[in-house]
Formats: sequence, C-alpha cells, structure tokens
Amino acid sequence: MDSAINIKERQRGWQEGMAKSITFIVTKDCQLACKYCYLVGKNVQERMPWEVAKAAIDYVLDREQDPDFAYESVIWDFIGGEPFLEIDLIDTICDYVKQEMFRRNHHWFNSYRFSFSTNGINYDSEKVQHFIAKNRDHLSIGITIDGTERKHDLNRVYKNSEKGSYQDVVRNIPLWLKQFPNAGTKVTISSADIPFICESVMHLYELGIHAVNINCVFEDVWHEGDDKRFEEQLMQLADAIIDKDLYTDFVCSFFQERLGHPLDCFIDNQNWCGAGKMLAIDAAGNFYPCTRFAQYSLRDKEAWIIGNIHDGIDKNKLRPFLTLDRCTQSTPECVDCEVAEGCAWCQGENFDAAKTHTVFERATAICQMHKARVRANNYYWNKLYRKLELEGKREEFEANKRKMKTDIC
Repeated sequence: MDSAINIKERQRGWQEGMAKSITFIVTKDCQLACKYCYLVGKNVQERMPWEVAKAAIDYVLDREQDPDFAYESVIWDFIGGEPFLEIDLIDTICDYVKQEMFRRNHHWFNSYRFSFSTNGINYDSEKVQHFIAKNRDHLSIGITIDGTERKHDLNRVYKNSEKGSYQDVVRNIPLWLKQFPNAGTKVTISSADIPFICESVMHLYELGIHAVNINCVFEDVWHEGDDKRFEEQLMQLADAIIDKDLYTDFVCSFFQERLGHPLDCFIDNQNWCGAGKMLAIDAAGNFYPCTRFAQYSLRDKEAWIIGNIHDGIDKNKLRPFLTLDRCTQSTPECVDCEVAEGCAWCQGENFDAAKTHTVFERATAICQMHKARVRANNYYWNKLYRKLELEGKREEFEANKRKMKTDIC
C-alpha cells in the first residue's frame, strides 16, 4: 500500500478453500512427548511402507474427475509423530507425486504444495536440507516453537525424559526463516503455561517470526480462573504490541477485528474445519476424514475409517461429514451466542468427547476461554483505534482498509 499506516493481518493459507488436502501419516513416532499433545497413541512400530504410499497416490490421481478430488489445487501434507523422521520415504513419495502428475498431465501439476509441521529438531540435517533445496518452490514448512525457553520446555519435552527441546529447536530458527521468511509458528496454550503467553509472543517476535498463530487446546483441561488469567495475559500482550507499534509488522492470531460478533445461521453457517473434505492415510492404508479420526488421536472412541487403498472411499461412511455445519452440531446457546464469531472447534475432539458415536455434538470445553479472548480482543482494538485517533492516523488507516477491500474484490 502507498500509505504508511498498515496494520499487518493474518495471511490466508495457500489456495485456501480451493485445495484438496491429502495427508500421509508417515510415522507415529516422535522424539518428543509433549504434555498437551492430542496424539495419545504414538509408537515406533507404525511407519508407512512405500507400497502403501504409492497405492494411495495412484488411488487419488486416478480420480481427477471425481467430485471428491476435483479441486483446483492440492496440498500433499505429511505428519507424524514427527514427519522428518521419515525423510527418505517422504523424498520418494514427493518424487513419485511429481513424476505421476506430469506423466498424467494432471491439472494439479501446476498447482501443488508439500506441507509439513515439524518440531524442528532435525531441520538442519543433510537429508532434510537436500529435500528442501530440491522442492523449495513448492514447500510450506512450519516449525513449532512455543515461546520462551521456560514456556516451550514446560510442555515440549523429550520422550522418557523431562529434558526440554527449546535449545535444539531455536538453533534452527534462523535457517528456517532465511529459507521461509514469511513462515509462521503455531503456539499451543494449556492451563499450566497461561502465565507465559505475553512474554512468549514477544520472544517469538524478537526471534524474527512475524506471524504467531496461537490456539487453546480443545480438550477439557481447563480450571476455574483460567479464563481470567488468560484475559490478563492477552491484555498485557495487547499493551506490548500497541505501545511498541508492533502491529504494523507482526501478527498474533489472538487479535482479529471481526472476532466476537454474533453469527446468523442463514449466512455464517460453515463448519470450522475441513474434516470430510480432507483425506488422511495411515501406515495400514486406511482412509480417514481427518487425522484426528485415526486411532492414535482418540482417547475414548474407535477410529472412524472411511475406506482404504484397496476398496476406496465408502461414501456412506463419509456422508455425515458432508452435512456438517455450525448449526447442525451446536447447542442453542452456541448458535445464539453474542460472541460466536471466531469460536473454534475440532471435529475430532467433538467426536471423541461426545456421549455417543456422533460428530454432531460440539465440545465446548473452551467456551470460557473464547469469551475471555473476545474481551481482550475488544480491549486491543479499542486501544489501537484510540492511539490512531490521537496520532491523527485513524482516517488514513480506514482509507487503507477500504482500499484493501476494493483491491481484493
């Protein structure tokens, strides 16, 4: 923009809403045993064989005209455990994907990404760096670092140990940011680390990470008073960001201008996530509507398998996900909530926490945390607008917002 007043906003994901997500659970092993991790069944045995991966790729690419796969673009996503523990397999998969999309003249060949969320421990290894160099223009890689050393090491510890992983991760942040300057990190908040939110976000900014995406865990781990402590931390963070003018160059997903508005079921009735529109494959070749429906992600329910590489997708098992929206799974209290916008949910947690075998029962463990976030968000935007008003920059900022909307349209 030509004007100097620009409040940096969260960027949309690559081809958001227009890309099919295909997820390979390449391993259920990980170097870490993070205390808030939803993967309750991690192990060293379940590693995806090449034959399973190849069959899954062929199944997907054979169905270019199938409505389930007729998306403009594709994201080939790799998770674990820690995906880079299987870098040799991943390299083979990605080579085959590229070769087959080219050989078939598949429309995805001109519009694809390989996506990773990694703990960052072996990011600088020779094999991982070779893979990055080979696929640089088609990669999205996020490294998870939770903030300051004491916050990160509170939860992100090595398995069979209480040793924190911060030092082994932070050493790779400069290399990662050099290769992916616009990359953001994902921070998870649980009850124990609420007191460290503000200092952690500021620390991540100091490391050079300009986009900090944060979410509270969806599981029922919260205690009385957590919402008040959460609100206080977010207000401290709001003060720090605004007083230091960081809002022009840095983003924190906790603060969004539209957050906390009521929603109309006739207009704003989308499901929160893409469960059912995505496809996840495990080491045995089973298909899932999302990785959160695989057995290693579930505490109390049996896995929700929608097919496999041999028999294909069972549309009847997928059908419930295609009818999901906000109103079909929310209580009247949630539907009519005055601060509903931005209140997130996880489809897998809904299923796991439900009293019956259903995806139509919304888990509400984060209700009070969301309301606290809304209060802090209101504080943030009220303070920012007052600051711009006092500095005589409010009209300039509003003009920029209108220009951005016009440019997008």
